[in-house]
Order: sequence, then C-alpha cells, then structure tokens
Amino acid sequence: MPKVVQYTKGSIIYFEKDMEERIYILQNGAVLLSSIDIESKQPVSEQVRNGEFFGVKSALGHFPREETATALVSTTCVILSVQEFENLISSNKPLIMKMLKVFSNQLRQIHKKIESILNNVVEDQQTGMLAVAKSFFDDEKYGSACDVYEKYFARFPKAINNAEVSKCYNECKLRKERIEMMSDDSFEDVIEGDQKALKIFALPAFERFAKLYKPGQVIIAEYEPGDSFYLIQSGEVQLLKCVNGSQKNLDILKPGEFFGEMAILDNSPRSATCMAIGNVKCLEFNKENFELLITGNPQMALLLLKLFCKRIYDQKRRLNILTIKDYQARFADVFLMLNEMTTGGNFNPNDKVRRFDVTLNDVAHWAGLNIETTKQELQKMVAQRKIEIFDTYIVVNNILDIKRFYESRCNVDR
Repeated sequence: MPKVVQYTKGSIIYFEKDMEERIYILQNGAVLLSSIDIESKQPVSEQVRNGEFFGVKSALGHFPREETATALVSTTCVILSVQEFENLISSNKPLIMKMLKVFSNQLRQIHKKIESILNNVVEDQQTGMLAVAKSFFDDEKYGSACDVYEKYFARFPKAINNAEVSKCYNECKLRKERIEMMSDDSFEDVIEGDQKALKIFALPAFERFAKLYKPGQVIIAEYEPGDSFYLIQSGEVQLLKCVNGSQKNLDILKPGEFFGEMAILDNSPRSATCMAIGNVKCLEFNKENFELLITGNPQMALLLLKLFCKRIYDQKRRLNILTIKDYQARFADVFLMLNEMTTGGNFNPNDKVRRFDVTLNDVAHWAGLNIETTKQELQKMVAQRKIEIFDTYIVVNNILDIKRFYESRCNVDR
C-alpha cells in the first residue's frame, strides 16, 4: 500500500547518488530537486508542483538518484513502490502519454548537447541523410548505403541535387549487386530475447505488422522523418550514429526491445540509424496506431517508460565523459562506464581484472577524441601498467585502481 509521509522544513527526502527504488508524489508543500549541471558544473534546481511525481527515472531504471530532494516547507508526500506506481499509471492513459513525451524530450535534449560537444550539428535532414549514406559507402557497406539512398529518394523526390545523388546511388548499387551474387539470402529466425515483451505481441493478429530484414539492411536512417516504430521479434539491431562522417556504434538491441519511438512522440527526425546485424524480424507500427497500442497495452507503455529511463541515464553518463577536460581522467571514466555496463558497477575486491571487448576506435568514440590522441593517452596508461591493449579487446588490470585514479584526477567523490 502507498504510504503518506510528512517531512518538516529542511528535511532531505533523498540524496543524490542514493540507491533506492521509491517513487514520490507531492501531495502538498514544496520540494526542491537540486543537482550539478553536467556541462557547466554549476548548481541547478527545480521545484516540484503539487500532484507531480519525482524520483521516477532512477527508480524505474535502477540507477542512483540524479538529484537531492529537499522539503522547502512542511511537506506531505505519497510514497510508492515501483509495482504500486505501475499499477497506478497503467489505467491512466493521459498520464502515460504525458510521461512518455516528457522523457522523449529529455532524451532529445541530451542528444543535442552531445552532438554540439562533438561538433556534429548537421544543417538539415537532406544533408544529414546523404552524410549517413556516404559514411556507409566509405565503410564499403554498399547495401546499407543503398538503403539510405532509397529512403532519401522516397522522402525527398524533388530535391534539386537528385541527379548528382543518383550517380552516387547507381555506383553504390553496382557494388552491392556484385557482393549479393556471392551471398546467401536465406532467412533464419534466431536469437531469443525479452519474453515478457514478446509475449504481449505473440497473438496471430500482430503478424500482419511483421517485417523481415536481411543482414546489413537499414531499417530506419538517421535524419529521416519518423512515422513508424518497431518491436524486435527475432535477431539483433544495431544503433549507429554518424559522427563527423563515420558510423559509431551506440547500442545493440535484442528481441523484445523497441526502437524508433522517439520520433513518433516528438515529431522530430530520427536520431540514429537502426541496422539489422543478422536476419531480423520486427513488428512495424505506424504513427496513427501508436497511441492506441500504448494506451491499450499497459505493459508495453511501462516497458517504454523503463527504456527511456535507461537511455536517459546512459546518455547522461556519456555526456559526463565528454565534459571531462583531463584526458587521462576521461579515459578512466570510459573504462568505469564499460564496467558499469557489464557488471552493474559492482566492485568485487577479489575480481579486479576486467576485459572489455572494445577496440581503440571504440574507446576514441566514447571519449569523443580522435584516434591519434586516444593512442597517445592510452599508451601512458599502458606505461603505468593500468591497462593492456590488444587488437580486439582491452584489459584493465585493476578496476579499483582506475576508479581511484579517476577520482584523484577529477577530485571527486563517487
């Protein structure tokens, strides 16, 4: 049962970095949420209004609190467990849609900050899509490049430079056809995933939404308008970002996960390219039936809310790395982030060695630095015997030492 708790003026409801999974509703009084801005490193605050939720993202995402919550006056809050919160909102369709749109906008704003830091701001959608196509061509992924060109022509059939773009597309198509002559087009339905999400859409009625994609096929292209979203039924989908002319990996999505929902919610261009790694089967839903599906399937809405919480946290984590001015500390934090991704951030004193299946290019991407700077800085860490570098992986000899090293360079207490 939800609990009603009273706080006296000045009481701390929870501290930043606390690990707990309670969600709050401000019944009456005043609550201030205070934190440090990732970019400016200056204090920022936001006041909660009566009837509003707070503490939602960290509770649903199972990560530390992002802010400190303080009662400014005598205050009354309703405290919910995650399960109680889910039960409460599952029948409240307007609240579900409002929260999805708020989280989507927050994630979009973080993406914009990251792109600004990386100097990766594209002038318009057409320029952006062509840059994505060229990056695939330069990587000799001609099938993927053709997919983006075809989406470009479908979206912008009257673009003034289409004759020039057609020449690039035809060259790409020729190279793609040569490769396809030696490939196997058979489709195998493989890779199991989130059974909870898949069970919701296992009914035969959903089969009409099914789409099949071959290895390397682009399902949605970065910068194109968004009018559909997807649930992966089998296979894996890679999320890619075109950064200064080259493709960078963002994530690998598995069965039961959604993608493409952000553009549906905020009517903005796609923020990433989604490409089939192997053979993939997805359910494709259009913009018109999105709200119907969300409000008619509370479990799906909750899964999306949790997905946004995770992505917001992950992107803030990435943004924090990019704002660290000390390069050695920045690379140390990359390894700490990779450790969090693989172990949940647990530091076992008896298990200090970590192997991360990443390359120098991957580390350069996470750090937002060029490959030459990355090599120079990581060689310093090799000389200090903190890490060992191999062709396809990097070994951290003592992750606890890396944590201490990061804290000493940044003078922080994490």
